[in-house]
Amino acid sequence: MTQEQTTIAGIYEVCIGVPEPISAIQYWEQFGYRIGQVGELSADVAHKLYKVNSSLRSIRLYHQNADHGLIRLMVWQNPTNEGLGTGTMKVRGNRWATSLTTDVLTILNHAEEAKAAGGDIRYSQPYWEIIYNKERKSRPFIDAAVGVREMLLLQPLTRQVLFQRFGYTLPNYGQVNHDATFKTSQFTHMGLIVQDDSKATLKFYEEVLGLLRVRDDVETSYESSPAGRDIFDLHPGEKFIVTAFDDPRSSQTDFSAARSGRLYIVRFPEAMNLESRFSAAQPGSWGISLYTYRVSEIAKFGDRISQTPVQNLTNILTNEFGEQSLSFTAPDGYFWNLVAGV
Repeated sequence: MTQEQTTIAGIYEVCIGVPEPISAIQYWEQFGYRIGQVGELSADVAHKLYKVNSSLRSIRLYHQNADHGLIRLMVWQNPTNEGLGTGTMKVRGNRWATSLTTDVLTILNHAEEAKAAGGDIRYSQPYWEIIYNKERKSRPFIDAAVGVREMLLLQPLTRQVLFQRFGYTLPNYGQVNHDATFKTSQFTHMGLIVQDDSKATLKFYEEVLGLLRVRDDVETSYESSPAGRDIFDLHPGEKFIVTAFDDPRSSQTDFSAARSGRLYIVRFPEAMNLESRFSAAQPGSWGISLYTYRVSEIAKFGDRISQTPVQNLTNILTNEFGEQSLSFTAPDGYFWNLVAGV
């Protein structure tokens, strides 16, 4: 599979199971999303494509003119479970989605009000983190502070991380909707938790899907990162390692050329005892339960994937929006869906 033959871009959609769409649409409108396409599937076709015995109604939400980082609200007639909820991030099967904001404090204000009102919500303070050029020495109150404030926001139907930049810009990594209440971008990156000391399962995303591997083997420990410690419930001595996979048009060496739609794979050591929650974060579940990639020549992707140790690979079927689509479970255990269209 060569780049000339097939194309993949950044993560296209974050799919979110919801019991009813109205309140979910109202919520995501505050983050700059708007209603786009609406479609339905019979239980028979939904089972063939998503492995769920239920009819389905879906609503695709757009964000300005973004071609990635969109939302698909999935309303199952017979949902399988209530999803991950506000449980710990430190579980295999976990999924979350991250957006850029220019007003993280307003989001924190709403989170605190929701907590005070008795809402089922978990959030962190906006921690200061240096993402790029960690070795840079700066003089506080003299030199510019270059980094981000990032916070966790977990609610029953969504698992979000929000970050605000200070002192730098990335022109192709998140476009903020300044008219939205929370002044946020489309989803810029999405995450998964795995345990694979050999890194063998990572090869699937690079060698089979054709994504660009960047920021490989970046380590975060309890001792090194207050944000990582809080967001991922780290205990003293615990750590995780991050590998990121980008749209192939991004860059491995020039961080200023990075494109959003990134996949973050967080690897915990196999020696740690992590609970498996895959069944709570796949189609049929409430909350964030599926990511999609949009690809060209989907049949060639299907042929390539079929030669790897994936499970539940479907035929190419017409999805609820009239698009060619296929699904599979990757070697790391995560359920994926491809949509024709690049």
